[in-house]
Formats: sequence, C-alpha cells, structure tokens
Amino acid sequence: MAGQFVTAVNDAEFDKEVLQSEQPVLVDFWAAWCGPCRAIAPMVDEVATQYNGRLKVMKMDVDANTSTPQRYGIRGIPALLLFKGGKVAEQIVGFVPKETIDKSIVKVLA
Repeated sequence: MAGQFVTAVNDAEFDKEVLQSEQPVLVDFWAAWCGPCRAIAPMVDEVATQYNGRLKVMKMDVDANTSTPQRYGIRGIPALLLFKGGKVAEQIVGFVPKETIDKSIVKVLA
C-alpha cells in the first residue's frame, strides 16, 4: 500500500514516532474504503521519496486507530498533517494537487 519511504504509524507509537521526531513529519490519515485517500496515496509516496532524509512520512489508518485522529479533530479524510517540533504546523484536508502539498512542506522545512 505505501511506498518505500512511507511508514505506517499507530496510536501507541504516535507520540514517539511523530511528536518526538527530530525531523518534521507528514502524517497521512486515511482509510481503505476512502477513494480520495487512494487517489492521494501516490502523491504521498512521491513526496516521501522527494523529501527523504529531510521529512518523515507516515500513514495512519483511521479505522484501526481512533484516538489520534480524535485528538487532532480529524473529521474528513484524507487529512495530511505536518508536524514540526511536536506541533501541527500545516494541515491539508481532502484531495489536493501535489503542488499544494509541496508548498506546505517547503513552508515547514524552511
């Protein structure tokens, strides 16, 4: 399902893998039944490859993990949250062009 630079994350590992990460982290909140989530997945993989070494990219299945999406008020998916220093720096909800994702990443990496 995910590209080689994309890692799955669950509720139990979220704080350690995302909030305590030295690098900024992009988390893709998704579900298997969500069409737009499947449509955005190749872009998430591309971003993971493009920014490898500067950005961690993770995916969280909202059906298997409910407490983290609830904690961040995820109501619509796909939702891409960019974390920097343990805080949400950027948030993208819904299917968007790759340029939109790139702009948010560039802002966070700056």
